Amino acid sequence: MCGRYILIQQLGFLAERFDFPIGEIFYQASYNIAPSQSVLMVTDSGKRKAEYASWGLIPSWAKDRKFGFKIINARAETVATNGAFRNAFKHGRCLILADGFYEWKREAGYKTPIRIGLKDWEPFGFAGLWESWRDQATGQETRSCAIITCPPNDLVEPIHNRMPVILPEDAEATWLDPRQENSDTLRPLLLPYPSELMTAHAVSGLVNSVKNNTPECIQEVGF
Repeated sequence: MCGRYILIQQLGFLAERFDFPIGEIFYQASYNIAPSQSVLMVTDSGKRKAEYASWGLIPSWAKDRKFGFKIINARAETVATNGAFRNAFKHGRCLILADGFYEWKREAGYKTPIRIGLKDWEPFGFAGLWESWRDQATGQETRSCAIITCPPNDLVEPIHNRMPVILPEDAEATWLDPRQENSDTLRPLLLPYPSELMTAHAVSGLVNSVKNNTPECIQEVGF
């Protein structure tokens, strides 16, 4: 699964890299993004747009917003057919922007947090899904999202049995294309990112608490 990640790149760079207008986005970098927080995603309904959504997908048919607490990830193997994700897979695909993520490696009864990302730590887009949910009592609308996961590549496998789907840059347009609904075209995009293009290092236990959100969270430590 993917339960914690990082986005610290400057907004102007992200806007250029992912081709969206900055507009009135109130952007704040984070070294320790956790479920239920607002996360930056890019969508395309004819032109690209960046906006925030709550991390934890609430399907439009859910009776309670608490449903989203259960769904921070979607499995690539079943995302096209699972009832919680089927509609979003067709009509609500997005990029969830990041420049690294954390996983915890178990060794001798101890869990070591590991920072994982692309070489040079350049930003990327997780393959994501989003939905709009309306509270029937108040009429309030909530946008929420989930990150798709897949089996690990050779780099991540010793650390965890799943990894988030990182889309190659040349696959992003296809993933975001609102006209594209063919699962035979979309599902082959949901593969482990090449391990030779990634890097990882251990970090301190600061990231274990979501209260810690400082540069020290990503600093390399020995283990």
